[in-house]
Amino acid sequence: MTSEANATTLSAFLDYLRIEKGLAPLSISAYATDISQFAEFLGKRKRELLTARRTDVREFLQQLFSHQVDGRSVGRKLSALRHLYRFLLLDKKIEHDPTLNIESPRQWKVLPKALARDEIEATLAAPAQRVSKRETKESAALAVRDRAMLEVFYAGALRVSEMTNAKLEDLKLDAGYMLVRGKGDKERVVPLGRSAQDALRDYLAKARPILAQFRAVSDRKTPLRAKTARSGAPHAVVAGNSPLLFIARGARRLTRQRIWQMVRAASAASGRRASPHMLRHSCATHMVENGADLRTVQTILGHSDISTTQVYTHLALDRLRSVYQKHHPRAKAR
Repeated sequence: MTSEANATTLSAFLDYLRIEKGLAPLSISAYATDISQFAEFLGKRKRELLTARRTDVREFLQQLFSHQVDGRSVGRKLSALRHLYRFLLLDKKIEHDPTLNIESPRQWKVLPKALARDEIEATLAAPAQRVSKRETKESAALAVRDRAMLEVFYAGALRVSEMTNAKLEDLKLDAGYMLVRGKGDKERVVPLGRSAQDALRDYLAKARPILAQFRAVSDRKTPLRAKTARSGAPHAVVAGNSPLLFIARGARRLTRQRIWQMVRAASAASGRRASPHMLRHSCATHMVENGADLRTVQTILGHSDISTTQVYTHLALDRLRSVYQKHHPRAKAR
């Protein structure tokens, strides 16, 4: 933010999102980041949020594309600006909405990025290959946990938040599925393939107990007051009884950043820089390519509207077209 007026405008808008809209902290943080970026762009033009013009918005979006920002991120930033100026218009802070009638460029209709199957195999195998280079039980346990998480990401198309919030009681390993609480606290059943089941069994038997005990051992050298939680119970006791399925050292909750780092490091083995969301897209893409119907994929992904799932049909059609052109004797022009 480049001025006191911009800071005041953004603060009022974020209060509106927090109090009246009841948005989650992560969503509010995303709005703040996107709008601050636009405010900095305006500052170079000697303008503020309240005086922005339609040409400013258009050129801001064009600058994002010129810097190779992907279409989904640009679309999200425009959506944040639309909400901001709708709020300012209703609050009578402005007379004209600079985002009005700005159409989404064609580039926004990008298909989700997915890993190829050989890239998926390399990514899933990466943690196990790392074990041989490590010596401590803790390092080996982390590698086993990472392999299980990668398998679940790909098997169940989970979001990062769904992975961090997954509980032990949600896992029905003998039945081959787990309960996932997605957006809006909606619950869905996600099947797990044999590979994911085996990786989870290995993690629960060999890795999770080691990670849960790590804090208890290290805490013996820590003053008692540092070990006491708000409830008065030692952290070691709380950590050892964590209800979470996937845990960090000392049974602490895994952060979103740590999971992103883990996926990025594992995918380096395939030559790609993948994200957790790419594993989710890969699951959906490969299922559709193998003939899965959209309703089934919609259920697994947890999409409330099937139109969101239909984007994967384009990926399947692209592959169908390429295979047809490669193998049909009369597909190529003479």
